[in-house]
Parts: sequence; structure tokens; C-alpha cells
Amino acid sequence: MQFQERKRWLFFGLPFTFTTYRVTEEYITVKSGLLRQKEDDCYMYKIVDTRLVRSLPERFFGLGTVECFGGDTTDPVLHLKHIRHSKEIKNFILAASEEQRTKKKTLQTQNIGDRGRGLAPMDVDGDGIPDLPPEHHCDHCDH
Repeated sequence: MQFQERKRWLFFGLPFTFTTYRVTEEYITVKSGLLRQKEDDCYMYKIVDTRLVRSLPERFFGLGTVECFGGDTTDPVLHLKHIRHSKEIKNFILAASEEQRTKKKTLQTQNIGDRGRGLAPMDVDGDGIPDLPPEHHCDHCDH
């Protein structure tokens, strides 16, 4: 099964944009642009969660925006904006991503409440220096 959808104008739901979405069981492809075309792919097994957002104008015109959260390096949150059949596509992506993770024997782990302890140091403030977790207290440093 696969879906092919086009980003639409929010008002009247007309497909007069240059962005298309192709959703298959193995990947999602986003093609955009008229003069400078760009094509992005995201494998299904990398998608961890989905969200359906439907504003009042989107509901009025039968549209929705599907947000896909995952580990893709080019786009950690993939937005399929103003598409028809948004609920069916969201459910398909969620089921297909789970199926692909099972098929590829990929393990998804979650660090709930970890706040960076036990993980590689992270640069939270963007200054290029890894930051210590806020709870860090020890005798041999100034923190």
C-alpha cells in the first residue's frame, strides 16, 4: 500500500503548490520546489512517533498536517503539511514504521527522565563546550 499526496493551499484545499509526498511501506519521500527542486527521503524504521494536527481551517477543508518524529539526520521532525486523508496516512505511517523496525530487528530505546546522565555530553547552550547535567556536584571540580 502507498499514498501519494500533494501539499495544498490551506484555503479551499487546492493543490497549487510544488510539494508532493509519497508514503510507502519502506520510506517517505518529500519533493519540493519549482526552480530549485529538493527531494528528501526518510526510512520508515527511523520514525518513532506521529502526530496529527488539524487547525480549524484544515478541518473545514478536509485537510490535516502529519508530523513524524524520528532519527532522520536531515529532518528530525518531518511535516506532511495540509494533506487530504491525513488520519489514514498518520495511522499507516505508525503501523508501517513499527513493522519495518520489527522486520529490520531495530531496537528503539528511550531514556525517560535520564536528563543526559550516562549519555555522551551534550552542548545545551550552543557555545561549543559540552555542558554538565544540572545535578552534577563533586568534590574535585568547581561545580
